[in-house]
Amino acid sequence: MEDDKKLGFSTKAIHYGFSAKDNLGSITPPLYQTSTFVFNNVEEGRARFAGEQEGYIYSRLGSPTVTILEERIAALEGAEAGIAFASGMGAVSGVIFSLLKSGDHIVATDSLYGGTYAFFQQIKEKYNIDYTLVEMTDPEDIRKYVKSNTKLLYIETPVNPTLKLVDLEKAAGIAKEFGLISVVDNTFMSPYLQRPIEYGIDLVLHSATKFIGGHGDVIAGLVVGSKEHIHNIRLSALKNIGAVMAPFDAWLLLRGLKTLAVRMDRNTENAMKVAEFLEQHPKVSYVYYPGLKSFPQYELAQKQMQAPGGLLSFELKGGLQAGINLMDNVQLCLLAVSLGDVDTLIQHPASMTHSPIPREERIKMGITDGLVRLSVGLEDIEDIINDLQQALSFIED
Repeated sequence: MEDDKKLGFSTKAIHYGFSAKDNLGSITPPLYQTSTFVFNNVEEGRARFAGEQEGYIYSRLGSPTVTILEERIAALEGAEAGIAFASGMGAVSGVIFSLLKSGDHIVATDSLYGGTYAFFQQIKEKYNIDYTLVEMTDPEDIRKYVKSNTKLLYIETPVNPTLKLVDLEKAAGIAKEFGLISVVDNTFMSPYLQRPIEYGIDLVLHSATKFIGGHGDVIAGLVVGSKEHIHNIRLSALKNIGAVMAPFDAWLLLRGLKTLAVRMDRNTENAMKVAEFLEQHPKVSYVYYPGLKSFPQYELAQKQMQAPGGLLSFELKGGLQAGINLMDNVQLCLLAVSLGDVDTLIQHPASMTHSPIPREERIKMGITDGLVRLSVGLEDIEDIINDLQQALSFIED
């Protein structure tokens, strides 16, 4: 398709990087379920190993099905190139290992996904790569924590699970001022609702398990950025460490991307109604959702996000026991971690996703014992609200 980079988001999500006419008329990209590829002659094999000729060698280094996905996610994020990993944490660790060395320092948002926090702690203890967690609702605070050995600015926005936002444009400007590589975890938004590259961010990563996959049946990670950065990540992390995406997983994600826009629209529509319901409920003390006008960074959300998304958190007045009573009594909502599924998922960050973080640190981040995270699914909104209503009735006044 000519000039397919100029196409609209959904059209690119369905068609970019693949031609049915060039693939025996198949509308769906073929699944290249092979470990290795044949060379026509020795010279071709030599040239490919030397990096002088494009082409496939071995599926740990790339496969046609995965390539379509990598090119498509890069196009959707507005980046030059993309790379796929076997999991979201494979993407996180791949970026870190490819960009940093012993003695380097990271400035990161103060509330991180628990797996990322645990990984940062591990590389600090084992490899002397230090990090500082910073409350970045005012990006100018980043400056206070940049050291001579700081190399990376790592951002989650919205932050997990309090949904605090970081001003991407200002943060990217500060990173460039200090010569830092900026990385944004865009899992909560997907490229449909937020594209950090447009604000000057260097690398964007996803746990593609979530909204991009969208059906709770695949574990995967994606990273996009400049051709130079992605090439380095591929050679230093993917090739040598091996968190490689399987072709079938890429095929599932290509399927998920085709419905990303319509799913995110429904996720957002449902989440907004749930947030409004919870904000008025007498047993809820606070709702964290960027779509509410009561949200402290509502104007920033309007500026850098296409819509507030399908995820929200809320604080129950009864604390931990109230949370237990609520989650033990939901019937439609599923008590499970992860997010971005077609099903509504409810979980308790303090005891689940953020349990690797010491309680004192969690409280500083705003992750209290009574905080509940809800990934709003695609069910009929009346059924979601009715389920929450009946479960909330089990909380004592």
